[in-house]
Amino acid sequence: MADEQTVNKASILDSVKKDLGIMPDYTHFDPDIIMDINTALSILTQLGVGPESGFSISDNTAEWDDFIPDDPRLEMVKSYVSKKTKQLFDPPNTGPLSDAFNKVLDELVWRINVVVDPKKEE
Repeated sequence: MADEQTVNKASILDSVKKDLGIMPDYTHFDPDIIMDINTALSILTQLGVGPESGFSISDNTAEWDDFIPDDPRLEMVKSYVSKKTKQLFDPPNTGPLSDAFNKVLDELVWRINVVVDPKKEE
């Protein structure tokens, strides 16, 4: 459990950069990556994830637990943000790879909707 708490305390920007293969201390691309992360976070807000008023980052101080509650059902949100950012920042360069990437993103959106769908609570 302690490892899960550590992951939720991780910087959103730094964890996405790690997934992109960029060292946290290399900041040249940060404005572009931040813009793409905020796009992914906005999409998730429209799906009902995160604070109702919206959420954005401006540097590496925002952590995952600032955006999503400590709910193991929402761990896939981190994958979605990372993959959506990669799609926007460094898209796959072949058709089949792009199609596969889009299918993964579509599945993550569907599964996130299953978790946050308000009809489920009624």
